[in-house]
Amino acid sequence: MRAKIIWGAAAFALTAGGVVAWWLWPSHETPQREAAASNTGPILYYQDPTGAPDYSPAPKKDAQGRDYVPVRAPAKVQQKDDRNVLYYRNPMGLADTSPVPKKDSMGMDYIPVYADERQDEPGTVKIGLDRVQRLGVRTAKVVRQAMSETVLLSGTVEADERKLAVVALKFPANVVKLHVAATGERVRKGQPLFDILSPFILKEELDLALALRTRATAEAEGGAYARSNARSVQTTRERLRLYEVPEVEIERLVRTGTPTGSITWRAPQAGVVIEKPIVAGMQAEPGATLYRLADLSNVWVIAEAPENALAIARPGAVARITLNAFPGKTLEGKVTFVYPEVSMTTRTAKVRIELANREGVLLPGMFASVEVASPPAAPTFAVPDSALIDSGARQVVLIARGDGRFEPRAVTAGRRANGMIEIASGLNGDEEVVTSATFLIDAESNLRAALQTFTAGAPPTMEKPQ
Repeated sequence: MRAKIIWGAAAFALTAGGVVAWWLWPSHETPQREAAASNTGPILYYQDPTGAPDYSPAPKKDAQGRDYVPVRAPAKVQQKDDRNVLYYRNPMGLADTSPVPKKDSMGMDYIPVYADERQDEPGTVKIGLDRVQRLGVRTAKVVRQAMSETVLLSGTVEADERKLAVVALKFPANVVKLHVAATGERVRKGQPLFDILSPFILKEELDLALALRTRATAEAEGGAYARSNARSVQTTRERLRLYEVPEVEIERLVRTGTPTGSITWRAPQAGVVIEKPIVAGMQAEPGATLYRLADLSNVWVIAEAPENALAIARPGAVARITLNAFPGKTLEGKVTFVYPEVSMTTRTAKVRIELANREGVLLPGMFASVEVASPPAAPTFAVPDSALIDSGARQVVLIARGDGRFEPRAVTAGRRANGMIEIASGLNGDEEVVTSATFLIDAESNLRAALQTFTAGAPPTMEKPQ
């Protein structure tokens, strides 16, 4: 009985083992072989027959003697371009090429470079029209126009220094009364400002009055006495003039012969009182400022101009001025003077612009925005400023030749104005320049030129990776 049980168990184990072996036998790996058969391209590599992640670049057998399964490329990989591929270049424009298709570190395919894309001139590139659209390449015609440069400055309104006046006495006096007693008041020329009483002037008036009273007697005596009296009258009058006593006061003294020592001081010019330290009852010392007057019929705008703007903001240039106090209103003046000094801290120079202020609305201290335009020059070639590639060492524009062909052209740039830039040399006027995606095309042009320099016109030759 025991022997029958043992023989039955052995038979069962053999049967189960055969089933497992049947399932593991390579002839039943149909899904993987069928998947491999669906690709008819060249063999890329060989994979473990069990599907394990084990690969081989050449035919191989596993530990059980089974062949590794070939993995082929899809049939579409076998489709070849009719054009002759010279090499493949890095999609990011780096100086890295490959003789076979390749991907970069980000999984991007290297771009094929075809034989018919090579240009006679180094650096000239040809880009497919679909890529031109994807890059957003835009072009513009070279135009001929007169360039007028403008520069924006900031400044403040100031009084015309040539129309400032100070009222001061050249002799001691007591201020008796003020006729103009507030800062900011407007005065007319000859308008009374204040009354003074001065013992010093009283003494001078007495000398003149005495000389005038004896004039008739001296003239009657004649001779040296008459001449001495005449000199005395003349000297005393001149002394009063030197002390700037108003002529009207001197004429009053000559007419009446009565010295008073009291004078009504009048405004030497029309203007606005911008400073008034004088008060009634004070002792006015010689030379002390009593009033400061400013004639604001003409004012200055003092603007700060950078060094590179001094060629534009020069005497004679037209300036358009806007003030925060009068939005929407534009005043026009001219640059009359550039101060002969550049600030060491701000690297700017002061520029003076004169404005008429007949209505008196422009007040010192107002902030002003100044736009200075240079006089128009002779017409010259100009392109949009986005078309210029300026590295500091070179200035280049890209000429659109049509059919996706672009030629870098060295130029000499000049003035800039209103989004345009002057091209002094390098263009003849009938070109069309690239205004967008310029740096991408220029990078590709530089790469082509470098490759042609290294290869002397031949495609690069490199060993295939092992």
